[in-house]
Amino acid sequence: MKRRLYATPYAMWMLIFTVVPLLFVVYFAFTTKSGEFTAANFGKFFRPGNLPVVFDSFRLAFLCTVICLLIGYPAAYFLSGRDFSRGQALVVLILLPMWMNFLLRTYAMMTLLEKNGVVNTLLLKLGLPPQNLIGTEAAVLLGMVYNFLPFMILPIYTVMKKIDRRVIEAAEDLGAPPMKVFSRVVVPLSVPGIVSGITMVFMPAVTTFAISRMLGSGMIYLIGDTIEDYFINFNNRNVGSALSLTLMVLIVASIGLLRKADPRGEGGALW
Repeated sequence: MKRRLYATPYAMWMLIFTVVPLLFVVYFAFTTKSGEFTAANFGKFFRPGNLPVVFDSFRLAFLCTVICLLIGYPAAYFLSGRDFSRGQALVVLILLPMWMNFLLRTYAMMTLLEKNGVVNTLLLKLGLPPQNLIGTEAAVLLGMVYNFLPFMILPIYTVMKKIDRRVIEAAEDLGAPPMKVFSRVVVPLSVPGIVSGITMVFMPAVTTFAISRMLGSGMIYLIGDTIEDYFINFNNRNVGSALSLTLMVLIVASIGLLRKADPRGEGGALW
């Protein structure tokens, strides 16, 4: 009974700020502006004009996830080393950018990449021609990796810290070389963290709109920008809700994938 009482504030918070807004999204997704039931709103997601945008969104999100995994896995492996005494300090440094507002981090990236920014200034001092970085896919992709990389490192690091070192020592005692220990022991045991990191990076990367708008300068248009336009510029919350609900289904599917690979939920926590 006491546990239920302690959970009441959290339950009320979730009901008011999560469940009720979600019900509104579902209602608007299946209705027209006049309130009539329809499923035609979901067809907007796959119409010819939106398909290239959807493809670009998933392509950039996939590239962002792959790059984050290629950078994050070695970083997590390095931080989780038992002989590395400064691991906790570096984990805090990885967390520091997350304590800053998302938009401020993206503005900082703009300062680096803009025409008279830090990168072009260094290129000029080196005698190299300046580059047009803002307004390119590379700038958007760099902004995604910069913002979402901690969400890849931390779950993998958490799972690796939980690996029983006696299992690794047993493999070494049985004569397994370091590469085989890594591929046959460490990697399989860290799969829950990998799946969690992929989920936590891929889904926000697919739905992002601030990064593409700020670093893409209107030249890179993603599905998140489409949803924003339907809500704000087109004043059509019905189609915007349908697009949002479609992406939410993808999030639920990714969570289902995570549960299959990590039934105990060991890779879902950041600590």
